[in-house]
Amino acid sequence: MKYNSFGYLIGEGFRSVAKQKKMTSASIIIMCATMFIFGVFYLIGENINFIMKQVESQQGMRVIISDDATEDEISNMETEIRSIDGVNQITFYSQEDALASIKERLGGNLEILEEYESDNPFPDSYFVTLTDLTLNTQVQEQIMQIKGVEEITARDDTMSSLATVANGIQMATIALLIILVVISIFIISYTIKLTVYARRREISIMKYVGATNGFIRGPFIVEGIIIGVVSALITLAIVGLAYNSAINGILSSSVIQIINMTLYSFKDIFLRLLIVYLVLGTGIGIVGSIISMRKYLKV
Repeated sequence: MKYNSFGYLIGEGFRSVAKQKKMTSASIIIMCATMFIFGVFYLIGENINFIMKQVESQQGMRVIISDDATEDEISNMETEIRSIDGVNQITFYSQEDALASIKERLGGNLEILEEYESDNPFPDSYFVTLTDLTLNTQVQEQIMQIKGVEEITARDDTMSSLATVANGIQMATIALLIILVVISIFIISYTIKLTVYARRREISIMKYVGATNGFIRGPFIVEGIIIGVVSALITLAIVGLAYNSAINGILSSSVIQIINMTLYSFKDIFLRLLIVYLVLGTGIGIVGSIISMRKYLKV
């Protein structure tokens, strides 16, 4: 009996979609457009976060050690820095390491460094990378309190800018999602309302003979889910094609190659986007169906 009821609900849902071909098609097109816009922002946000993680592993601060710091203080300094929340890696650079690094950067122009061979002006230091760029200021403040630290050099502007951009993208994506969900719910509820209106007498009769609200609502919820899921799958295919095309162009650009960054491939992000779209499509379909039925179930 339960199987027959379930089959009836599914069958009626598909029949409702087939009867309202024009309105269903219009709803799917509009939902695809809104979900595509959300998908673009979602992918931008995910890639910004991915870049942030790469930068966090490369971008760091140089902790200059005081000239009069003892070996014990230098050793304790490393232990204390490692214990700070937000510190990812810490690497020690001696005076000789610093001079060798400068030589490597200058390439053939080594004559200007000849006078420094006997009197090395570069201090010992620790290079510290972070697990989260937003903790940059907090970590610097704690490091400066450690005995033996003379100063800290870091690209604070770069770190702050990247953190600000990432937060801005996340906020914009959330705001856009809310707006698009509201629009999509309205679209689906309006489409289903037309079907409900056409069957209003049938619904009234079903109510009078004892059918429950859940049983009456079932086919329309199925209709909403079908519209939402179909829209999600179509949008996913369109976003995939557009994203792959865009990524191929971006990754081949000289800018990306110079800054040595990479982006997600669509294969990497496919499953997450599929889940997001299916949850959105199903949820919007269910909510839209319930809203469209409220008036006609009050008999």
